[in-house]
Order: sequence, then C-alpha cells, then structure tokens
Amino acid sequence: MARGHERWVLYRLAVREAVRTVRSAAARFTAPPDLLAGARVTALVIAPHDLRTSDATFADDIYSGLFVFAGRALSVSGRSPFDYDPPSPEWAEVLYGFGWLRHLRAADTALARANARAFVSDFLANRGDAALARPVPIAARRLISFLCQSPLVLEGADHTFYQAFLKAIGRSARDLERALRRGTERPSRLLAAVALCYAGLCCEGLQPILRRATRVLSRELDRQILPDGGHRSRNARFAVELLLDLLPLRQSFLSRGLEPPEALLRAIDRMLPMLRLMRHPDASLSHFNGMGTTEADHLTTLLIYDGAMIETMRHAPFSGYERLEGGRAVLVADVGGPPRQSYSKLACAGCLSFEMSSGLQRLVVNCGAPASGADQRHLSRSTAAHSTATIADASSCRFLTGENGWWGRRLIGRWLLNRWGPIILRGPSPVPIDRRNEPGRAILAGRHDGYQYPFGVTHERRWELASDGTQLDGDDAFFREGRGRGRARDVAIRFHLHPTVSVVGGEDGRLMLTTPLGGIWTFASQGAEVAIEDSVFFAGVAGPRRTKQIVLHLTLTDGAHVRWQFAQKEPAAA
Repeated sequence: MARGHERWVLYRLAVREAVRTVRSAAARFTAPPDLLAGARVTALVIAPHDLRTSDATFADDIYSGLFVFAGRALSVSGRSPFDYDPPSPEWAEVLYGFGWLRHLRAADTALARANARAFVSDFLANRGDAALARPVPIAARRLISFLCQSPLVLEGADHTFYQAFLKAIGRSARDLERALRRGTERPSRLLAAVALCYAGLCCEGLQPILRRATRVLSRELDRQILPDGGHRSRNARFAVELLLDLLPLRQSFLSRGLEPPEALLRAIDRMLPMLRLMRHPDASLSHFNGMGTTEADHLTTLLIYDGAMIETMRHAPFSGYERLEGGRAVLVADVGGPPRQSYSKLACAGCLSFEMSSGLQRLVVNCGAPASGADQRHLSRSTAAHSTATIADASSCRFLTGENGWWGRRLIGRWLLNRWGPIILRGPSPVPIDRRNEPGRAILAGRHDGYQYPFGVTHERRWELASDGTQLDGDDAFFREGRGRGRARDVAIRFHLHPTVSVVGGEDGRLMLTTPLGGIWTFASQGAEVAIEDSVFFAGVAGPRRTKQIVLHLTLTDGAHVRWQFAQKEPAAA
C-alpha cells in the first residue's frame, strides 16, 4: 500500500511538472505583454534601508581574500571569487545574491567602496550569465541587494560603471518579470514579486512593472502566508528573511508617497507574532523544518516592529506549532504534517518533536539545519534528528531521492529531483491535537500516522508542563492496527540535548542533567531502556557541534506505553 501510494504521488507530480513546463513554454506566446520591453533604467531615486545587520570585520576578511559564507570558506589569493568553483551550492547562493555587500558598507571606507565596485564590475563583466546566478531566488536577492547597497557601490563611480550598473538592474528586472509571466514555482514567485516591487519603486524607467508586481505580491502573500502568520513551508528561516525584505518594502511605498498594499500590511501583522511563538528566551528560534542558526540581531530587529504585542501567541493551528509556558520553562512542539510538495524542499520529518528551555538555558533541542552540505542536510531532515520517536530507524516522511523503484521510477524521480529538489513525497496526515489547561499544569497531546503506511503504527504523544515550569511529564503511546500488526519493531524515543548540557547516570536509574548556568535537572522513564548516546547539533553558531542525546529503546509488538519526566532539582542562577 505504501509503495503504491508513493508511486501514485510520484506520477502525479511528474504530470504536474510536465504540464507546468508546457505552460511555461506556451507562455512565450500567450503571456501578458512584456511591460519592460524596451524599458531602460535612467536613475535611482531611493535606496531601501537594509534591516540586516552588518559587521565591518567581514569587510576585512573580504579585503584579505577570504570569503566565508554558509559555513564554508574560500581563499581567493588575489583573484576574483567568481573564478573558483564554489565550495557548496549554499555558498554560491550567498555569493551570487550579493547580500554580503552590506558588510563592506559597514566599513565605510574608500577602500571598501572600491572593493564593492570591483566585485560588482567583475560579476557584470565575466559571470553575469553564469548558471549559478540565474535561479529566481538568487536573482531576486541580487536585485534587492544592488538596490539597497547602491549608495555604497555608486559613490565615487565613473559614468561608465554607473550606466553598466543601471543596465544590470534593468536586465535583472526584465528576467524576473519574464519568470513571473512564464510561471515560476510558488515560493520563487513571492520573492520575484518582492524584488520587482523594489525595482519599480526605486528606479526611474521601471514604473510600468510596479502595478503588476504589486498585484502578484498581494496574491502570493495571501496564498503563502497562513492565517496564523506562518509560511506554507513551515520554515521560520524563510519567514525571517521574508520579513527583513517586507518591512523596508512597506517603507519604500511610503517614501514614494504610495499606500502599501493591504495584503502586505496584513502579512507583516500576522508574521511577527508567529516569530514570538517560535522564539525561546535565549533569543533563538526553534529548530523545525529547515531552521538553522538564529541570527539573534536580525530577530531582535524584527520583533521591535511587534512592540504592541501584549502576550505571546501560543497556538498556531494552521502552521502546526504549539507553545506551552510555565514559570521560566518554554516548550515548542511540532504538531503539523509536512507542507505541500512545492514548499517542502527543506521540510523535515519531525512530527511530534519538541524543544524545551528553562530561562536562558536550552535543554531539549532538535539537531537543526546545517548551513551547507547535502549529506548533513539529509540527515538533519530525518526523524532521528528530532526529539521524537522513530520506528525501525525510518523517518515518518518519505523524501524524494531519485534512487528508489524500478528504472522508470528512478528516471522520473531524478528528473523531479533536478527540478524541485529533495521534496517530501508523503508524510503524516493533519495532526489532531488536544490542548487544555488544568490546575497546576498545561496539557498538550497529538497523534500522527506517519508510520501507518510502512508499519501499521500510530504514534501518540502527550506533554504536561507544570505551571511553575519545574517539571515536564511526557507520555508516548504506540498503537498497532492494520498492516504489520504483530510484527516486532524497534522503537527509539530521542531527546537531543543542547551542546552546553552535560548528562550522566544518577541514582535509581535517573539521569542528571547539568547546565553551565548552574541548573540541575533529572530525567526518569518507565517502559523502556534508557541510554546516553552521541548526537550532533547542526545549528551551532560556529558550525556543527558534538552533543548527547537521551534515547529510550523498546521493542514494539502489540503496542507500547512509555512515560518520561524532566524535573528541576536545582534552579539555575538568575
């Protein structure tokens, strides 16, 4: 049944992508007229404010020929970074997106400005048509970066460079407008519309595109931003990056004397509270569905705009996240199924996983997304990289790999993989949850069927957080039904610990958890064998870090019930 269902999903996606490809080709003749045909940028009238913080020390590294992006470094030894093969695809995305120009602007020196012009000139002269620079998300980011950093790039520039720079902006706008007319995929449509709105507001000569781009922006924001403020990808990093562009865009409309579209205002008002739900007291976001290292300064900047919030939102039913609070303790849980395939390139198989913190100390985490590396990213998306239960070392979601099935299916899978990336083919159905408050505790429960297809097992989890935040009681139950009933299955319930937390065996089978702030917690369980095993935290600020995980092992035959508890023995120093 599972293989048949997966095969049907694969074929349906292949047909859908083939239809989209045909429509894209037909759009060359049937799409609306090219509003930018013959258009030429004659001047830049405003430069949007870049909310992303900058660091002048990065300018020193770049000046010395060291480019450190997405966790990878490249030393160019006096040559151009565009002359080298990128260390990783993620590194290339950052390089060709040119967001790093803001670090040169922070240096505020004539040398930094000259360097910026040299890099832009080299790109325009030699690598402007490189395949790595063409994808819509990268082209959109580059256009926004050029507009935001135009004061840096153009100060002291001669007329020849100025005209080449304006020509490059116009060419980028035409390429993005063409991509919209021919039907690029959903997430990219939103990014392209944002960039084109920037171009229409900032440039003389591109005003014809502003009305159409605003319509597309409004439509895509209404489609992609859920009623509770989450993005359809369920990825908090995407939401952060989008907000860092939407807030200056709102101001750019006002700077030109135009009323921002209502959809833009609604999206901003919904998205900011959602970030508070995902935020832990140490100013980092929960590691679900592609979220890696939190840039705390960016998050702080965004939440300043949400100063009117009286109380943190705790229930996001459309995005599939829940938040429990008690005393100094915070718990954030993933109680949602995977996003639609077109939004699932970075989504994870972490249903019913959770993260917990006490004050400024993170205790239980998920492994998080690494900055670079296909193998590490694949591992970070597995169920085993999340603080939840795995059955038979399998994930609760099935990822597109292009390596499964007979040769025809492999060909289709590889074709889709090249066009869509490693999307999720199937996963848990929408998760029913039960949430309520009782005297002295907050209760959250949910169940998912992600293991129903391969093993005939439903996983149910229940959390009970004490109102004073000193105790978290959990309960994992597994129900056998349908196919696979009666077969023994190995189950592992994982609790990944933050790298700063130390864990040792204690008295009466209890484990002792010690934090650097002086807090001491105990862990106890019933119904399974407990072990301390190695783990990795991919979302470390300086890259992956070794850590530990508590693992409860049991064999599932006709059902199982496991109870566990985190209890605070000594509070951390204030």
